[in-house]
Amino acid sequence: MGADRVFAYGAAAGLLGDLLLGDPRRGHPVAVFGRAAGAVERALWRDHRGWGALHTALCVGGAVALGAAAARAVRTSPAASVALTGAATWAVVGGTSLAREATAVARALEAGDVEAARERLPHLCGRDPQALDGDGIARAVVESVAENTSDAVVGALVWGAVAGVPGLLGFRAVNTLDAMVGHKSPRYRRYGWASARLDDLAGWPGARLTAALAAVAGDDPRGAVRAWRADARRHPSPNAGPVEASFAGALGVRLGGTLSYGGRVEHRPVLNGDAGRAVRVTDIRRAVRLSRRVSWLALGVSAVARLVVKGRTT
Repeated sequence: MGADRVFAYGAAAGLLGDLLLGDPRRGHPVAVFGRAAGAVERALWRDHRGWGALHTALCVGGAVALGAAAARAVRTSPAASVALTGAATWAVVGGTSLAREATAVARALEAGDVEAARERLPHLCGRDPQALDGDGIARAVVESVAENTSDAVVGALVWGAVAGVPGLLGFRAVNTLDAMVGHKSPRYRRYGWASARLDDLAGWPGARLTAALAAVAGDDPRGAVRAWRADARRHPSPNAGPVEASFAGALGVRLGGTLSYGGRVEHRPVLNGDAGRAVRVTDIRRAVRLSRRVSWLALGVSAVARLVVKGRTT
């Protein structure tokens, strides 16, 4: 069995495993990596870009090396290779947990329990929930679903198609490090610079594929493409911009605007402002359904792309 089929079968099994099982409550491989990366940070931290770059290289390089060693160990067994790819895919994608948390917030808002929704929101994003009313929480959830569809599913599948198990583990390592040290706090402004820049680079192809598939799978393909072209570059993130703009157009809503992180207020541009309406609570479930469609389409595109590329190189 060729490497292209190994990836296709394994990634499909992993995505199905995520759909059926979700994330383990204890001992999640990403959490284990996070603890290891935290230990490396405690040993290396200096308020300096070079030390932060070393931290990034050690953590990401370690994850890639582990994936390469595991793949090499099972390369003579197609069944074991598929199983390894499936396990790695299941470990690094988080589409079911994303949908579960978003739906939990939606249920609380639908029941009129804004306080319960505020308590649940930090499971999805770093917004200050006390600063948000019900509609503001709904908008934050839709934006988080959009961005994390790329970060938690599509980006991993893209790098899995490119580099197999090492690509899957490497992408998740980069994305996790960015969440840990890549933000612009006084402690991490320099130390986390390398992780943040590497995350921008690694997330670039997945974000564009997510935006394109949201246009294909959404309710308004033309609106998604229009919002993507008009508004994506106005977003401060080079990767969240295309994804959130395309989701906004596909769902027919407005995203962006004023938000608060850790007491810091940001005034971001409104995405799809000319054509969209304000986000409603019902849009959370619509965003979740769109995210699921995009995820499965991404699996198909990634598998076909690996098959085509493999065919051209043999």
